[in-house]
Amino acid sequence: MTSRSSSSDSAQKAPAKDPWDLPDVSGLVVGVIGGTGPQGKGLAYRLGRAGQKVIVGSRAAERARAAAEALGNGVEGADNAECARRSDVVIVAVPWEGHADILTSLREELSGKLVVDCVNPLGFDKKGAYALKPEEGSAAEQAAALLPDSRVAAAFHHLSAVLLEDPEIERIDTDVMVLGEERADVEIVQALAGRIPGMRGVFAGRLRNAHQVESLVANLISVNRRYKAHAGLRVTDV
Repeated sequence: MTSRSSSSDSAQKAPAKDPWDLPDVSGLVVGVIGGTGPQGKGLAYRLGRAGQKVIVGSRAAERARAAAEALGNGVEGADNAECARRSDVVIVAVPWEGHADILTSLREELSGKLVVDCVNPLGFDKKGAYALKPEEGSAAEQAAALLPDSRVAAAFHHLSAVLLEDPEIERIDTDVMVLGEERADVEIVQALAGRIPGMRGVFAGRLRNAHQVESLVANLISVNRRYKAHAGLRVTDV
């Protein structure tokens, strides 16, 4: 016999959420730490061009301001600490070699922020690029360990800086694999990716799966070298 309470609970159960029902992120300020490097500048340019408020950060404020002026689209420049303080979402696009030191130095400024790590730990030798495995498991997991008061997600690993920075290219037809612990944070990052024409953010698991996503960049580098391309990714059937 079915109890009245269980029958009532079933009747009141909310419908499953549409996975493509993403939040409006147009009012968020996005900071890009490492915004004077190719990947950081490219992301800042594309988001600014899409109408997002963007601040690029660098260790030297003058360098950041010069990069921002070149990018246009309302992008501002500041030193890393100010960039982190003024932003709602902070994308980390620094070289792997400086990843830990830069995040450690910004722990206070990044407290309470959504931090999106797009760093790929790679090594290079005469055979080409190969993946490194940090002690924590991945760059994203290292970020989470170093920033206990921040919410860390991982995304934007597989984008070509050449395509991002090219003003003649209107659309970048690629998917962005987004990883994180909280669905709300993942959806914010997905929505930011979707602000860029042709781009789509796709949930790809929790941070423990970030190593595979970061490592795949080594394969894409091999593809690009062989075929003289700027390859990205598309996830089928979603």
